[in-house]
Amino acid sequence: MSGRTRICGIAGLILALGGCALIREEGDLTQPRDPVDIRLADDLHLAREGWPEARWWTRYQDPQLDQLIDMAFAQAPSIAIARSHIDQARAQADTVKSLTGVQVELIALVNREHVSANGFLGPFARNEPALGLTGPWYTEGLVGLGGVYQLDLWGRQRAQVDAALGVRNARQAEAAWIELEVSSGVTLLYFQVQTAQQLLADLQRMSAIAAEVVAAHQALIQRGLESQPQKQLALSNQALIDRQIAALRSQTRQLREAMRALIGVGAEVSLPLAPRSLPEHAYGVPQSLGYELLARRPDLQAMRWLVQSSYSSIDAAKAAFYPSFDIKAFFGADALHMGDLWDHGSRQINLIPGMTLPIFDGGRLNAELADARSLSNSLVQQYNQAVLDAVRDVAVAGSKLQGLEAQATLQQARIGNMRFNRDSAEAHYRRGLLGRVAALEANLPLLAEQSSLALLQGQRLESEVALIKALGGGYHADNATAAIDD
Repeated sequence: MSGRTRICGIAGLILALGGCALIREEGDLTQPRDPVDIRLADDLHLAREGWPEARWWTRYQDPQLDQLIDMAFAQAPSIAIARSHIDQARAQADTVKSLTGVQVELIALVNREHVSANGFLGPFARNEPALGLTGPWYTEGLVGLGGVYQLDLWGRQRAQVDAALGVRNARQAEAAWIELEVSSGVTLLYFQVQTAQQLLADLQRMSAIAAEVVAAHQALIQRGLESQPQKQLALSNQALIDRQIAALRSQTRQLREAMRALIGVGAEVSLPLAPRSLPEHAYGVPQSLGYELLARRPDLQAMRWLVQSSYSSIDAAKAAFYPSFDIKAFFGADALHMGDLWDHGSRQINLIPGMTLPIFDGGRLNAELADARSLSNSLVQQYNQAVLDAVRDVAVAGSKLQGLEAQATLQQARIGNMRFNRDSAEAHYRRGLLGRVAALEANLPLLAEQSSLALLQGQRLESEVALIKALGGGYHADNATAAIDD
């Protein structure tokens, strides 16, 4: 190679490498929220037993609830969709990772060709066997192994793999969040059904007592000891109770159908919803929550993986500006006549190092980089908002649970007073100091207050389930999400 040719080649390479300086920096990336800033308000104190377990609902010791959640995990459409998303993301990550290694393929072809007498292979169109020319028809054969290896000097392939793995891990965390949503949703509906059935039982007892009160008023009227207005008022009270019973039965049916839809079963499947006593609450929240909340909220972990994936996508977009190097190779046999394909002289070996560098691309690479940055900033903003929402969810659920616990304590005292009044009325009736109607009616306020307590217990359980969900259930990122270096 002459000196002039060498200088021209070097100059051309320098000009080509100058294309690497075409990256346009457009603004700073949004920064994720600092975990140090994440904590609950100081006035929220509900510390009891720490984090929920993975199967947190089993602490309620209700076989019916366990069965319902197992059914949901096996059949809920939302869980099936989330699992399919994991499979899809895993396949995409495997596809991207496979492209980083040596690609080898078997190549075989038969080419039946009529050579043009006026083309580049014009001499081969002649039929002169003595010269080895048997044109114009030839049957060319090619068989061998072809391979290509992409040198990842700038880390583009590694960044693409990291981005794909980030998406895969995000899908795994999203699936854990869907499972938490389903399990908490089933638990919430279950306790609502049990609360409604307990209220229904109390109202049915009140209705029976109201019917006795009406009958007692009727007996007094027949003996001329009372007028009709007292009976009409008793009938009105009975009708009000019966209306509440009808409303509760309708609500129970609606809750059952909502449960079927969430679990993913039809009307032909019988749900285990026999009446059971409402359980005591089982969980609390630590006195302080910082970064632990982020590690135990699968939705936040999913967002973190997507943010990390977006950073890798930015790195890959930047690396696309630099030259890419690859090595292509072929080893096999190539012959113009099929009969000569396996001859020793038909062997062919190719080794082709190559380089490509985009110089003029119409702004495509900068547009792709700008798109990657914009997506990353959007994901970081969503993540920061999700962190604030997570802390709010814990604070709201914890505060509500605190308030309901205080109300339940006061309601217990009120029930004690109502029970004393009822017992006093029955004692006066047995001594003949009070009429039967008054003794019967003394039961109604007690049952009403007991229903109010059952309603408070149901609301407290709902708040507890909301708190468990806000705390991420039993999820922990270290156990549920694969590392990005897998």
